[in-house]
Amino acid sequence: MSWSSPYFTKDEMKCSHTGIEMMDPEFMEKLTSLRADWGQPMVISSAYRDPTHPIEARKDKPGAHASGRAVDILIAGEDAYNLLCAALGHGFTGVGIAQKGSYGSRFIHLDDLETDDGFPRPTIWSY
Repeated sequence: MSWSSPYFTKDEMKCSHTGIEMMDPEFMEKLTSLRADWGQPMVISSAYRDPTHPIEARKDKPGAHASGRAVDILIAGEDAYNLLCAALGHGFTGVGIAQKGSYGSRFIHLDDLETDDGFPRPTIWSY
């Protein structure tokens, strides 16, 4: 799968366990569009995860990250709220909110899976 973005590198999108990068090009178009509208950097803490990644391996079936259609963005407080509002207008259908704990570890998960992918969508959850 091939994609390019003026805002994100393949290195920051690769699996931290295997070093493989397999982000979905259509997902990356949505993320790039969101980033352009957002107008400020997004710190990605997790993007593609190989099915052998420890987090994916303990699931019954691989999740959105293993499909290359999800990211976790380090963000907190008012910025998190504003990013969430912007993301909903860009076609993201899965939103996970982690806003507890130390400020620097808080994040928002975004994905664009659909019900046809075997996941109930749209949906929101908290960690």
